[in-house]
Amino acid sequence: MSLSRRQTVTALAAVLPAATALTAHPAAAAARPPAGPRTLYIAGDSTAARKYADAAPETGWGMALPFFLGPHLRVANHAVNGRSSRSFLDEGRLAPILAALRPGDLLLIQFGHNDQKTEDPTRHTEPWTSYREHLLRYVTGARARGARPVLLTSVERRRFATGGGAVPTHGEYPAAMRALAADHGVDLVDVQAASLALWGRLGPEASKEHFLWLAPGESPNHPDGKQDNTHFRPRGAIEVARMVAAGLCRTRVLRPGDTRRLDADVPPGRITWPPA
Repeated sequence: MSLSRRQTVTALAAVLPAATALTAHPAAAAARPPAGPRTLYIAGDSTAARKYADAAPETGWGMALPFFLGPHLRVANHAVNGRSSRSFLDEGRLAPILAALRPGDLLLIQFGHNDQKTEDPTRHTEPWTSYREHLLRYVTGARARGARPVLLTSVERRRFATGGGAVPTHGEYPAAMRALAADHGVDLVDVQAASLALWGRLGPEASKEHFLWLAPGESPNHPDGKQDNTHFRPRGAIEVARMVAAGLCRTRVLRPGDTRRLDADVPPGRITWPPA
């Protein structure tokens, strides 16, 4: 775990200053959140979503995010397996989030994995047109309610080239999101770049400990084993949540007192799964 934390910090140091520069917005930077409890709402896909006991040890990074936030911050995880920026909207899932948002709250927006599914018109978007158009609806909806939207590029899958280097898998979607953030003055945490750097530093073998790679018999929910290069075990979810929290702090969306344990060990055993 110590090595993973150092690698995460190294990856974030390399990529987050660029993301901060990309999304600098004087009004947002000057704004101070109101006193009192605030909520971080997550709109996203399976990589962030809450998992239940029948899916363990699969873990979404949203389940681990509270470990890195102060007790005055709450997390409302609305991420759902299999959703894209389009299908999440079309199913009416943004509406209850917007109804609940209060001034000073944050809306973390992470889509891209399922927007790539060209074979499914209910989910597919084009990165430079419909993807950006859908994301902008989340942004404008949050701002209309006095909340602060934050765009999160998709966390990278585990994929390595023949020579061992980590390979990006999201095509033009991260670049399209970065451009949207710059064009509209939206805060952005570049999880795609930070996670790609971490997987690369870990390498093909050590990175398996972060993903849902299971030997036969290792988990009763997966008796035949599992080789999943998209979804996380507790260790991976914890490290991605650390990236998100550190990114929110570095981009000054959160203040230093809003985060905790960014350099500390969080044992995977702290993850729990509610009953199915």
